Amino acid sequence: MAIEIVMPRLGWTMEEGTLAGWLKQDGDKVEVGDIIFTVESDKALNEVEALDAGILRIPPDSPPIGTSMPVGTLLAYLVQSGEAAPFEKKTETSNPPKNLEVKAGFQPVTGSATYRRRKSGPAISPRARRVAVELGIDWARLNGSGRTGRIIERDIRAAVRPAPPAEIRVSPLARRMAAELDINLAELATQMPGKRIERADVEAAAALGAAPAAPGQAVSVANQVIPLSQVRRIIGERMVASARTTAPVTLTTEADATELVRLRSQLKNDPTASSRPIPTYNDLLRKLIAHALIEQPALNARLEGEQLVIAGSVHMGLAVDTDRGLLAPVIRDVQTKGLRQIAQESAALIERARAGQLRADELQGGTFTITNLGMYEIDAFTPIINLPECAILGVGRIVSKQIVVDAAAERVAIRQMVFLSLTFDHRLVDGAPAARFLQRIKQFVEQPYLWLVN
Repeated sequence: MAIEIVMPRLGWTMEEGTLAGWLKQDGDKVEVGDIIFTVESDKALNEVEALDAGILRIPPDSPPIGTSMPVGTLLAYLVQSGEAAPFEKKTETSNPPKNLEVKAGFQPVTGSATYRRRKSGPAISPRARRVAVELGIDWARLNGSGRTGRIIERDIRAAVRPAPPAEIRVSPLARRMAAELDINLAELATQMPGKRIERADVEAAAALGAAPAAPGQAVSVANQVIPLSQVRRIIGERMVASARTTAPVTLTTEADATELVRLRSQLKNDPTASSRPIPTYNDLLRKLIAHALIEQPALNARLEGEQLVIAGSVHMGLAVDTDRGLLAPVIRDVQTKGLRQIAQESAALIERARAGQLRADELQGGTFTITNLGMYEIDAFTPIINLPECAILGVGRIVSKQIVVDAAAERVAIRQMVFLSLTFDHRLVDGAPAARFLQRIKQFVEQPYLWLVN
């Protein structure tokens, strides 16, 4: 009996997903545990494993790659050897072959050229045959790359236009944009040896492809239309939900980060740490904020339905800018981990986020989030709460300033200053506790020994 393969639900809040690609082709044998296809949902690219064994059969009308569809949408079937797929049975019933005489022994009509080609030519999957008809390809002349030499869909498409070389490193979003903008990835890769092609590279190539204007002539550039991806739509929906459902208030303070800068410099210059990850400023902030949250747990909270849940552990979200959009993977139990371990885990999460390899569970369960725009020379900003969390801290750049250090003696000094912006949901916590929490973070930034000795 055929087993249906449908768009899975990969999270409690998931209502729809995008088919990112098939890793098995129509007609391929599938074993339990094999990765069949990938799904883009809730900001993560998920690999879907087979729970049963059989032969994969993809219907001709199966949703194409890149299509967003509701959970439960039928994608394909798993059948046993010799078993016809349900869509084949329907085709045989509704459209009996016209060039064959249906009689005992199922003998073909003598003059049937179509039958002779099928019998003498190579085997071909139904999906590949449909694509060959659409593209006008004579598949009988092709060599198949499927099991036992069977012609599959990629063989048909390769006969029309060779796929980009396998060694080209390109992000999924950049690959889709290149197809939409008719950008040759192979040519672009030769201009960027050893580098991964990202969205900005494709956009730049598209802009350079416009015809140059004559001297003194105004340049007219056509509008660029890019369909919203599933990730972009999810980000938009969550930002709107945060703005509509929370009562956000932002508190901003300026902290003297001179001692924090000195601490990181010492860690960076430690000769015994060459083989270990060096904590970044964000790693230092995660650790000190975790101590502040343990002291003042009202900010380490989540809204679940009609209940306010104060977490016993600190699960810190990292706001990561990727070519697929803003992602927030989570480091768990930050309060129990050392700086080196936090640095190692955060580096691995950031790398997987930018490579589109995060698991769905790595994007869930956060209790507090940090977002840092200091590398873009931003001093202060108003971060948006990452629902269902209670608060988020925005960190600006660390910059040298002349500061009064002793007003009575009229003494000034050059100090390393940083702005900290705390946005919190006033429905869940009042202004005074939030202000005390931000004040404690400032103390920890200015006096790192307060949390290092804990």
